Amino acid sequence: MKKIGSLKEFACTPDRFQGGHRLCPGCAHSMIVREVVNATDDDLVISTATGCLEVCSAIYPYTSWDVSWIHIGFENAAAAIAGAEAMHKALARKDKLYNDDRRVKFVAFGGDGGTYDIGFQSLSGAVERGHDFLYVCLDNENYANTGGQRSSATPIGAHTSTTPRGRVSYGEKQRKKDLTMIMAAHGCPYVATAIPGSKHWKDLATKAAKAISTVGPTFINALSPCTTEWKFKPEDTVEIADLAVETCAFPLYEIEDGHKLTINYRPKQKLPIEEYLGAQGRFSHLFKPENKWIIEEWQKQVDEYWDYLQRREEAGV
Repeated sequence: MKKIGSLKEFACTPDRFQGGHRLCPGCAHSMIVREVVNATDDDLVISTATGCLEVCSAIYPYTSWDVSWIHIGFENAAAAIAGAEAMHKALARKDKLYNDDRRVKFVAFGGDGGTYDIGFQSLSGAVERGHDFLYVCLDNENYANTGGQRSSATPIGAHTSTTPRGRVSYGEKQRKKDLTMIMAAHGCPYVATAIPGSKHWKDLATKAAKAISTVGPTFINALSPCTTEWKFKPEDTVEIADLAVETCAFPLYEIEDGHKLTINYRPKQKLPIEEYLGAQGRFSHLFKPENKWIIEEWQKQVDEYWDYLQRREEAGV
């Protein structure tokens, strides 16, 4: 496992995900990906589902990837990386590896559409079979690459192109799927949540290093604020991510062996959910008098979930 030192030291790590990509200004995807791939010194094989990251990082004949990289469909990033991992093991057994003295690790990236929804079947199957890989969900809570449609990661009240706000609609009607807990229920040896940004950079890098070095299927759900669809200024990405943590809308925790939960960060003073919602245009309609009940529902859900995490950590189950 790579030791994550100071920010200055980590920032000097040679980039395996280069600049010059076409991701939107302020997109959190590049921050998350760069931290993950730089959190290990092992050789990497990466698969990326169709989505914002793929279409913006490998526009032929250019690429931002300085690793072995596979572009695969929306639905099978996990299946592709599981196949590569299985092939590597088979070659190792037959003594046919070109560089058998080098350690190779396998990582898959997918957006919430390609993870929570379209790719969940292949992800669940790859984890159930016990393949040795890390899957990172870049969770921007909508299908940002194809028009901003809702996904099962979209939270209640959010305006999207398929759950529009209006005279008879307050936006998304469903609660966000708790994919992190679903993956923990698979018995993964390591599951965690993370965010990009200067304040919590070490949390993400350390979790990535730990996940990559752990034998077996591991999963990180990384909140990736989307300036385009969440409707905030590009320079506010890190602030939005921090607000998600400070309000406990997106708590930082890890689960080992499917049950041992540890909260990685506790806000000194938990902020009201209005501060997180009010910073994003996709929730601006919730501040109308007729929609205030949704903010109250948001706060209730956040408080109940935060209480649940604390009680579960204390119980050690």
